[in-house]
Amino acid sequence: MSTPAFELRFRVALHDTDAAGVLFFAHLFRHAHDAYEAWMAHLGFPLDAMLRKGELRLPLVHAAADYRRPLRHGDEVTIQLRVADIGESAFTIEYRFLADTGERAATARSVHVGLGADERRGLPQPLRDALAQFGRGDGATAKPGVSAERKP
Repeated sequence: MSTPAFELRFRVALHDTDAAGVLFFAHLFRHAHDAYEAWMAHLGFPLDAMLRKGELRLPLVHAAADYRRPLRHGDEVTIQLRVADIGESAFTIEYRFLADTGERAATARSVHVGLGADERRGLPQPLRDALAQFGRGDGATAKPGVSAERKP
């Protein structure tokens, strides 16, 4: 991940953990999706407004994660989000979950497909341009990273 990243910070809450006291594996995806939603709003494509308008949906068609070290209750975590690929009808996001020590705790990937109101696949050019600010695709010039913090 050499391109600029969008960052979202969160604290592992007690309800995020399993019986072993570590982040429950599926909750990693919840936090990744929180970062995705905040990032899309930052890009000017808030998902809630897009869903209400019904002109474009971006369903998730694939997700994967690798876990490298446990995240425990109270840990401060930074999610770094970058675009790995932008195609004509889909894009892939890479997520890095960094512990407060800077150590990589987990990585994840998600693939989203653009569906118009007519169910045709495709990503509008303004969205493709916005996505390119945080990753590869169309040779767009990368801009500096942006940080956010999720409010409880």
